[in-house]
Amino acid sequence: MDKLTVKQGVNNISDLLISIRRHLHANPELSFQEKNTALYISSLLTDWNISHETNIGGYGIVGLIKGNNPKSKIIALRADMDALPINENNDIDYCSINKGIMHACGHDVHMTCLLGTIKILSENPDWFEGTIKFIFQPAEESLPGGAIKMIEDGVLENPAPELIIGQHVFPELEVGKVGVRSGVYMASSDEVILTIHGRGGHAAIPSSFDDTILSASEIIVKVKKAVSEQSPNGFPTVLSFGKIVADGAFNVIPSEVKIIGTFRTFDEDWRNNVHSLIKNISKETAAKHNTTCNVFINRGYPVLENDDKLTKKFKISAAEFLGEKNVFDLDVRTTVEDFARYTQLIPGCFYRLGIANKEKGIASNLHSPTFNVDEKSIEIGTGLMIWNAFEILNDKS
Repeated sequence: MDKLTVKQGVNNISDLLISIRRHLHANPELSFQEKNTALYISSLLTDWNISHETNIGGYGIVGLIKGNNPKSKIIALRADMDALPINENNDIDYCSINKGIMHACGHDVHMTCLLGTIKILSENPDWFEGTIKFIFQPAEESLPGGAIKMIEDGVLENPAPELIIGQHVFPELEVGKVGVRSGVYMASSDEVILTIHGRGGHAAIPSSFDDTILSASEIIVKVKKAVSEQSPNGFPTVLSFGKIVADGAFNVIPSEVKIIGTFRTFDEDWRNNVHSLIKNISKETAAKHNTTCNVFINRGYPVLENDDKLTKKFKISAAEFLGEKNVFDLDVRTTVEDFARYTQLIPGCFYRLGIANKEKGIASNLHSPTFNVDEKSIEIGTGLMIWNAFEILNDKS
């Protein structure tokens, strides 16, 4: 088997893949609610005579494709399933029919590419050695995330894959190109909620209230200053507060102020240190104003780190398949991905698939109401996934 055979095989089913993607795009479902998406994927797999399990970690789907010597090597391929709470603003025939829900992050493409990979490799088991475990994962977009739920349900067991590969669309690259970064790539994420309490009262009579507003303001300034000054050199740290709720008035000081923000970093030790900083500074500052501060940090996804050896292999196979000029090294991103749950446990490679076509006006960012892809990327993404799996499974080193 060679890359031309793979490309031709994918091209032969490109119309099918586009129809699958358009169905998925028109019928998006939110995190932990992917019931109909799972039913659709399962029905396709059943029609293709591919054995699989459903309702893993929610609406997740898992199955195996066996090649020659199926026990020689086992790898996993993962695609996420959920959509976002966004009203779509695209003038296309396959626009979302579910009001307020949209595949604005390309998960419809991810599922389609994995389905295409499954179909072709299941029909050509003599192409590769070993076994491929395929994973359709729900709820990537919402904490605690579907990855951890699937892991708890044993997705990395029976049989246990040696490594895992994930693909994600990337509007910063034109169609036909891919990007990847070895080592630390995407940030950890935590939700920070600070709730300040004190005596509310008449704003004109300072002795009647505890100044919860001043306390909250000083907490924000001091916490951000401390994190900025103590942040280690190298990778960026982000601490941003996006919402303050203080239900007072011109002459009313509220008894409660709530501050909501996000914290992201690339170092797990520094991450833990910042949690302590936020708690200590918030409580000490609140006490100075005769108020209290309850600190809740919802620990989110960990740092996503690509395995060096596996990423190197991916870059070589991608260059073979697409041409070296179409494979790019990426910078770190302060966005997050619960694919990191897997890479904390086994070697992983998470790469980006170019989907933009500026000449056609396809250039919107992820999570935007006009996000779309050049559908040629589906054929490229499927072929690359097949070729990369083939190269890894057949590698004797």
